[in-house]
Amino acid sequence: MGPRWGTRGQTGRRQALFLFLLSLLCPACSEPIRYTIPEELAWGSLVGNLAKDLGLDVRDLPTRNLRLSTEKKFFTVSSENGDLLVSDRIDREQICGKKPTCVLEFEMVAEKPLNFFHITVVIQDVNDNPPIFSQNITELEISELTLTGATFALESAQDSDVGVNTLQQYYLSPDPHFSLIQKENPDGSRYPELVVKAPLDREEQCCHHLTLTALDGGEPARSSTTQIRVVVADANDNPPVFTQDMYRVSVRENLPAGSSLLRVMATDLDEGVNAEITYTLINVGKVMRQLFKLDSKTGELTTGGGLDFEDRESYTLGVEAKDGGHHTTHCKIQIDILDENDNAPEITLASEYKHIQEDAELGTTVALIKTHDLDSGVNGEILCQLKGNIPFKIVQDTKNTYKLVTDGTLDREQTTEYNVTIMATDKGKPPLSSSTSVTLHIADVNDNAPAFPQASYVVHVAENNPPGASIVQVSAFDPDLGQNVRVSYSIVASDLEPRALSSYVSVSAQSGVVFAQRAFDHEQLRAFELTLQARDQGSPPLSANVSLRVLVDDRNDNAPRVLYPALGPDGSALFDTVPRAAQPGYLVTKVVAVDADSGHNAWLSYHVLQASEPGLFSLGLRTGEVRTARALGDRDASRQRLLVAVRDGGQPPLSATATLHLVLANSLQEALPGLSDRPAPSDPQTELQFYLVVALALISVLFLLTVITAIALCLRRSSSPTAWGCFQPGLSSKSGPAIPPSYSEGTFRYSYNLCAASHSSKTEFKFLSVNPEITPPQDLLCDEGSWVESTSNDNPKMTSKSVNLQQKFF
Repeated sequence: MGPRWGTRGQTGRRQALFLFLLSLLCPACSEPIRYTIPEELAWGSLVGNLAKDLGLDVRDLPTRNLRLSTEKKFFTVSSENGDLLVSDRIDREQICGKKPTCVLEFEMVAEKPLNFFHITVVIQDVNDNPPIFSQNITELEISELTLTGATFALESAQDSDVGVNTLQQYYLSPDPHFSLIQKENPDGSRYPELVVKAPLDREEQCCHHLTLTALDGGEPARSSTTQIRVVVADANDNPPVFTQDMYRVSVRENLPAGSSLLRVMATDLDEGVNAEITYTLINVGKVMRQLFKLDSKTGELTTGGGLDFEDRESYTLGVEAKDGGHHTTHCKIQIDILDENDNAPEITLASEYKHIQEDAELGTTVALIKTHDLDSGVNGEILCQLKGNIPFKIVQDTKNTYKLVTDGTLDREQTTEYNVTIMATDKGKPPLSSSTSVTLHIADVNDNAPAFPQASYVVHVAENNPPGASIVQVSAFDPDLGQNVRVSYSIVASDLEPRALSSYVSVSAQSGVVFAQRAFDHEQLRAFELTLQARDQGSPPLSANVSLRVLVDDRNDNAPRVLYPALGPDGSALFDTVPRAAQPGYLVTKVVAVDADSGHNAWLSYHVLQASEPGLFSLGLRTGEVRTARALGDRDASRQRLLVAVRDGGQPPLSATATLHLVLANSLQEALPGLSDRPAPSDPQTELQFYLVVALALISVLFLLTVITAIALCLRRSSSPTAWGCFQPGLSSKSGPAIPPSYSEGTFRYSYNLCAASHSSKTEFKFLSVNPEITPPQDLLCDEGSWVESTSNDNPKMTSKSVNLQQKFF
């Protein structure tokens, strides 16, 4: 994602590299991290440094978001230094009971990348529980005829601790008649028996008081005592005898209460009351007394509560048989609990990502799964799988831990979320299963460029549009979300000049509306093409281009322009001659007009608005050709005038007019007199020009008179005959009338030659010439080197200059 990853990206790469090298160089690293601590540690006590033991960089801990996945929060992990700390009371007896080994197993979850590590904490027992007798005083009745060496079972003390901290030794207060021996049950627990070491005499001492002390092996040792009151009874010859010293039975767990387990049986050779036997449980705790019930008359052992293999796998019970003469005997009952598939597997999501990037690679860990089955053996073996056809799969990590990883391509635009159902099934008969569901949301990635609904756009815009008008709106669709779907529009290319582009069009970055920045003129710009780009705000941004062709439609905003007939160079109207012998249909002339518009707006039609003699000439509607409609007669006026209108096909139509001057004559010489007699035009502009010409002519005449007067005065004052020397022969005016060829235009030309002294305060006109010839005026300026004359009175040199003046009269 570019620079925004920064340190986080480098940290992720270091972690990935570390895990890769760790998997290559340390195969044993898949084993759990193991710690051993004593129970009853204070809150906040240090168990170990997980970051160090796992090889994690302390600087990466805030981003790894370490946390523990366990049902009971006995521990917590520090996000600052990675220490595993005690966060709750750890009572081994409450957690593990009488199990010889107490182990807490849990997982530590680390993110970026998602992984988990197995942690095992062994809880060591401390001697925090003393042995406890269930009764403070135990009364025991022994016959005075009891032989030396006879034994009597005593109540065992219960110690919740295990190992060396549990019950280790019993002590009996000194007494000449009794001693104490210790025996072990099959489960390793010890129980005391009272031994008669000397004959008893009821008449000598009817009651003996003893103290039994139970001592554990802890440091320091803990102990407890109970009082034993031995009552010496009258003689009873035969004690009861059990058929077995040890009864064994295996039963299924979850038996209903009251189910019969077995029956113990003892016989007594005595008769009468001395042969009546009663059965009682001895050396059992309160819990076992609730679980098992012994019929005192029949010796039948039944269940008093539910047996659960997961709580305890076996029980050892002591049974005492006592006859009416107070003789007793003892036996043991070993009850083994058989496991049944009565616990469905449990599924725990140790960690999960609620949102997954849609560009996640195959094998990306999405969630960590833990399974647990309280059953054992085959009943506790679990198979974990997914339901449905989804792009995920489960990969087993350890015996009871799995990873939910991606197994296909994710596309948020097709599926926004997945409801993943995880099912765990054991291998018992019948198998039990459980399931849990997790909803995984697919997070958007900018993987879709904006798309236009059309490959290109063509839009028509009428010319003379108001500036700022909307031309068209383009819209691109982006299926992404958030910033990735925000699209901005711009113009990236055009066939217009780059500098002129901004003065023609613009596009709104938010809405995609294209605006005209000026009024378009079809006659100057008929079409242009733009390349528009839609660009999203993702990182990196994606874009798409579309072509927009703008066609400027014509409007009827140009009137027809007449090319022929046109005015002459001097502004006068031209004329066309028509032979009087012309036959009907004779092509006289043609009105030529053009229209800058196009299409229907440029279709021209020609119409006669006014004619000197209607019906004499015809006008082509589309061609503009003027033809004779009939034969010309002598009575037809020699001068004809047609006023022609040229209209275009626009709505509304625009028009222009042209005036045709036609002269009916067989030759030009015949047409000229008729033209000279024609009245002056009544056009006000022409009249204004005429007055200006007349004024200019009067000014010229006054100027000539002034010049002549000045020359005459100079000649009168001058006595030197050389004053006329500047007049060159051959420059005198020629007499005789002449008709210029431009007579019909009313134009006359005059040439004046003026000689003046350039260095004298007195100016003299040496020569004046008026040339009415037709030829263009020649440059008659006297060359300064061509004539220079010196006088006897030392007059300065005279320089001749010629001035040509032309004037046209109309």
